[in-house]
Amino acid sequence: MKMAKIKSFAAGLLRRIHATGWIGVGVLFVAGIAAWAGFNHVLETTNTEEFCISCHEMKINYDEYRLTTHASSRTGVRASCPDCHVPKSFGPKMYAKMRASKDVYHNLLGTIDTPEKYEARRLEMAEAVWARMKEDNSRECRSCHDDQGFDYAKQSRRAAEVHQEGLNKGQTCIDCHKGVAHRLPNVEQSIGAEKGGATQEIFHPAPLVPEK
Repeated sequence: MKMAKIKSFAAGLLRRIHATGWIGVGVLFVAGIAAWAGFNHVLETTNTEEFCISCHEMKINYDEYRLTTHASSRTGVRASCPDCHVPKSFGPKMYAKMRASKDVYHNLLGTIDTPEKYEARRLEMAEAVWARMKEDNSRECRSCHDDQGFDYAKQSRRAAEVHQEGLNKGQTCIDCHKGVAHRLPNVEQSIGAEKGGATQEIFHPAPLVPEK
């Protein structure tokens, strides 16, 4: 009789543990889904054009962007802020998000909160983006522009020559296509003593010389 009570108690205890265990798994499963949904919502929200321009510092470059073919074109195809500045794959995207945390810091400091401050740092900001795009082989450009799909017969003679020469040299989009979405920094055009600003070669690559 005593042994039967012990077995009954043990069986009941195991049932409770088993039931509680499944409840715990269920709770963790639901919590995991909720956490992932929340994380994904935040990720998607911060990848929208509306979020990108929510800081008033972005009004200057957004107004510049709106005047380009990346914002408005004959066919209606457009590339928004995240298309050019946020990688598509998860790993690089998260790295870009972490790197962008410094933008929040500078927003709090008011580093570029006036047109004058923005212009003073335009070259510095542009060169940082160009360097990143060069390092990534213009990855975001290639999300839309695939050099493997170039039809050189439909390009101007100059464009076809430069594209083929650049590809043969291992150049990437940003080597030549600066200023396609935002105004270029002021370039010192005079000849003589060095002054502030970018060199002409950055924006005006030397023309190709046919090989003899």
